[in-house]
Amino acid sequence: MYWFTAKSVVVSGPRWRSIGLLIRSPLPRRSFTCRPSTRQPKQIYCFKDRKTLTTNTKATKRLKESKNINKEKDYPHVLWWKEKMQMCRKTSSMQLIKRLTYSNLLGLDDNLRNGSIKDGTLNWEILKFKSRFPREVLLCRVGEFYEALGFDACILVEYAGLNPFGGLRSDSVPKAGCPVVNLRQTLDDLTRNGFSVCIVEEIQGPIQARSRKSRFISGHAHPGSPYVFGLVEDDHDFEFPEPMPVIGVSRSASGYCIVSVLETMKTYSSEDGLTEEAVVTKLRTCHYHHLFLHKSLKNNSSGTTRWAEFGEGGLLWGECNGRHFEWIEGNIINEMLFKVKELYGLDDEVTFRNVTIASEKKPHPLHLGTASQIGAIPTEGVPFLLKILVPSNCTGLPAIYIRDLLLNPPAYATASTIQAICKLMSNISCSIPEFTCISPSKLVKLLELREANHVEFCKIKSVLDEILQLHKNSELNEILRLLVDPTWVATGLKFDIEILVNECESISHTIGELISLDGESDQKLSSYVNIPNDFFEEMESSWKSRVKKIHLKEAYEEVDKAAEALSLAVTEDLLPIIFRIKATTAPFGGPKGEILYAREHRAIWFKGKRFTPSVWAGTPGEEQIKQLRPSIDSKGRKVGEEWFTTVKVEDALTRYHDAGAKAKSMVLELLRGLSAELQAKINVLVFASMLLVIAKALFAHVSEGRRRKWVFPTLIQSSECRETEQTYGNREMKITGLSPYWFDAAEGSAVLNTVDMKSMFLLTGPNGGGKSSLLRSICAAALLGVCGFMVPAESASIPHFDSIMLHVKSYDSPADGKSSFQIEMSEMRSIITRATSKSLVLVDEICRGTETAKGTCIAGSIIETLDSIGCLGIVSTHLHDIFNLPLTTKNTVYKAMGSNYLNGKTKPTWKLIDGICKESLAFETAQKEGVPEAIIQRAEELYNSVYTKDLNSGSGNTKVQPFPCKESHKSCNQHKGIQEGPISCVDKSTNQMEKFGEDVENAVCIVCNRKLIELCKTKTTPEIAVRCVVIAPREQPPPSTIGASSVYVILRPDKKLYVGETDDLQGRVRAHRSKPGMQNASFLYFLVPGKSMACQLETLLINQLPNHGFRLANIADGQHRNFGTYDLSLESLSPQSHR
Repeated sequence: MYWFTAKSVVVSGPRWRSIGLLIRSPLPRRSFTCRPSTRQPKQIYCFKDRKTLTTNTKATKRLKESKNINKEKDYPHVLWWKEKMQMCRKTSSMQLIKRLTYSNLLGLDDNLRNGSIKDGTLNWEILKFKSRFPREVLLCRVGEFYEALGFDACILVEYAGLNPFGGLRSDSVPKAGCPVVNLRQTLDDLTRNGFSVCIVEEIQGPIQARSRKSRFISGHAHPGSPYVFGLVEDDHDFEFPEPMPVIGVSRSASGYCIVSVLETMKTYSSEDGLTEEAVVTKLRTCHYHHLFLHKSLKNNSSGTTRWAEFGEGGLLWGECNGRHFEWIEGNIINEMLFKVKELYGLDDEVTFRNVTIASEKKPHPLHLGTASQIGAIPTEGVPFLLKILVPSNCTGLPAIYIRDLLLNPPAYATASTIQAICKLMSNISCSIPEFTCISPSKLVKLLELREANHVEFCKIKSVLDEILQLHKNSELNEILRLLVDPTWVATGLKFDIEILVNECESISHTIGELISLDGESDQKLSSYVNIPNDFFEEMESSWKSRVKKIHLKEAYEEVDKAAEALSLAVTEDLLPIIFRIKATTAPFGGPKGEILYAREHRAIWFKGKRFTPSVWAGTPGEEQIKQLRPSIDSKGRKVGEEWFTTVKVEDALTRYHDAGAKAKSMVLELLRGLSAELQAKINVLVFASMLLVIAKALFAHVSEGRRRKWVFPTLIQSSECRETEQTYGNREMKITGLSPYWFDAAEGSAVLNTVDMKSMFLLTGPNGGGKSSLLRSICAAALLGVCGFMVPAESASIPHFDSIMLHVKSYDSPADGKSSFQIEMSEMRSIITRATSKSLVLVDEICRGTETAKGTCIAGSIIETLDSIGCLGIVSTHLHDIFNLPLTTKNTVYKAMGSNYLNGKTKPTWKLIDGICKESLAFETAQKEGVPEAIIQRAEELYNSVYTKDLNSGSGNTKVQPFPCKESHKSCNQHKGIQEGPISCVDKSTNQMEKFGEDVENAVCIVCNRKLIELCKTKTTPEIAVRCVVIAPREQPPPSTIGASSVYVILRPDKKLYVGETDDLQGRVRAHRSKPGMQNASFLYFLVPGKSMACQLETLLINQLPNHGFRLANIADGQHRNFGTYDLSLESLSPQSHR
């Protein structure tokens, strides 16, 4: 959803979509007057001819001048709306369009009913707002509805599924709208279809008779930028969508240039020297708000068309041809900033910060084909790499950061830093923060518009406190220092670590002084026995427990006094009536009455029937009955026949509501004041939030990598010598035990290969022999390595390539008029143009889309070219005649996918071997896929009749390799068993249960140490003990616990203990905390060598902790064994007695 009042991200974007706020730099002032088209269709005009007026010549001249000015100013926008109307297809919207006139920005015909736009009318007021944002759908609050007129009404009917007001009657102007409660859904529908919306609110409250309510523009909703007005009053968190940039593309001397502008962040970035494929990849993987194309794409110096490098029909032409875009000219950056200001209605003084991080040594972004074929972007039939790099519960901003890093590999320095961070994360033993993630764009917009609520401030404080936790912990401090560099690359902001920590500490203190944090209970809701509790809950929950009571002490006291006065009034005026009714006994048809909360009217009233006495006898309650009067609503109308109140109760209600409104207003004022104060610190907040997003992403990757038993590669920096001096000895990639990234090596299901690459490989092999899988695996491992991530191998040494390119298969493009071979040649041209001696090039089954002879020669020429360039890579082929060509390659090595000949059949081994394999297994593959036997037999006859001489030459070079069996992995116990020394805790709980936790820890020490001495008697270890770690609330286990056996104790809020053992501590902690009331539970755990010992110690603790005065929630779990049923202080246990 795009709105969360009344909510995707990506967030850290790619390098060309960096985030952060800018130290404002002035831009040249420009007028917002749009240049009208030089060719104006005669049927379009800005204002209809009005009736002739009897005026003097001077007045007539002024009127004509005014009309001409408005025509010139509004014409482009009216034409824009006409194009939108022509795209409508629904019958109801088409009927409305017939009643439009293209004479003003609303499209209203003043000859129709309610079409007047004279001064002082509501239409005139709406037109004034529309003129400020002429290309936004305008929704105007009118009572309990948001209304739209003319063009905007047609858009609501077409895209939001709303019905027009007044049906389809043809005598009134088009009008549509939605109830206030449905504004969220309406904005979602409009922004999802690419429209921006301007929302006009009316000032609520009493007004004078026959006067119009004042209105104001409360905010805007854009694709990727939600409407936030009123969010400061909400009591829940809300998610922001991934911000959508405005994109501009142009040609430059070094290739293509792409400019990205984020209105929310007030930032822009540019990236030059891109290929056509790289630009298309960015456009395909980015959700953008608007696209501008520079005329340099369309015309060169001679004025000829060159949409792509070789004319129309290229990738970029095909990508943009089906999308909405606008042409621009002039300086690309200045024009883009001007267009963004015009598009979003920003003042000319608004400045944008350049967050481009220049790096000449950064690898080129992935091509679309490469990104698709290794699953960097979702592609049907290709395993999604992102889902394999991180656990399934890692979504949102961290996942977006990982995705963008894959699509835009970092420079060597950044990749090395990321790898160093991951290595440290893999080895820490202390608990880690939860890493609270907040979208930087969300931070900027809420603080800028003063709409951050107390929940958001609590999240901001959590971000800052987690930064401080990283700084204070000796194991995590170095990780924090290293995270500064990739955060700078992602945000364009740079902070010294000490300054960052000091600022975080200061801001956290500021928030903590004002905001009422979780766990503070000094603001209870009012409660009286004679007033329904839901009344006070609805009246006070919207402002209590948001700021500390000390800041509004007088206002709180006034509310308490007013609530007490209301209770007293109800007790004196209404309660005696209730007692009288209860005292009256009647079988049927007797008096009825009760004190109820009239929710719609926000009042406490008496509701009753037949309670008036037939004879007044001065009995109890009669006096109060005489004081009753019918209840009335806010408009002075009587509310039913059963609702009653008294003057004293009404006065008390008024006093209570006034006190509550005043207190709420003061709370909101304090919250908005805090937003204004933090606005000056927005750079720190953006940097801190992005740092935690990166930390969470990398921790998630390390956790999943350890689970899959991946390794950190040795990343080799590119040689500094010139390409002409490059030799193959300077570049080598060696990967041992490489497995396909989509296989889980921890489960032992993958066939491992060793790749020792010093030059190009020419690869052959049978169908289904694993050629494509091998190329994808090598490509993925190389990409992960240059990004600083773990790789699916036993060991790896990977150069920091300047470009990684994979071509697997091509499909035809009928829309572009290109065959699959044309598409393949276009991609090969791009690969050869981009390849250098520092590149990795992988091509699968080259030239398979054309006739064999010429295709073989083209393939041979391409191989010669790649060989002369000196890049690393693989070209696989089934064109076996290529080995008969007089190729002039010097370093290309022949490789094959192995196969075995068993029981009269050839079967692939999926292992990479030396040599040439000319066996295709084509007939066997066709038979396996169900092709009729008659067709296969006839195919064999035809083959034998033509290729008889070559039957025995095809498999002669194929080496027979045994089918590889996955060896069992060694035990991944990284903790070296039980360690020496007294029990220690690397982190202490800071909440109110700290003392309780220490007592539990001491008890665990007493119970376990005695037993461990018996179980682990060794000559080299005279004293042994476990090493305990505390996982405080909002913390999680480190990656080092993955795959290790552990025993844990939950410190529940009710001070009951839960003892368990697991080999997946992260998952167990997450599962326990997902249960009601356990969100802030603390854990105490220690690692043990093996599940058997973990089970024994679990049972021991369950049976022994009650003897130390602790209550257990799972004491019954200890009854499945007799282990540990005796008091250790009285009897020593030996391992032999429990075998």
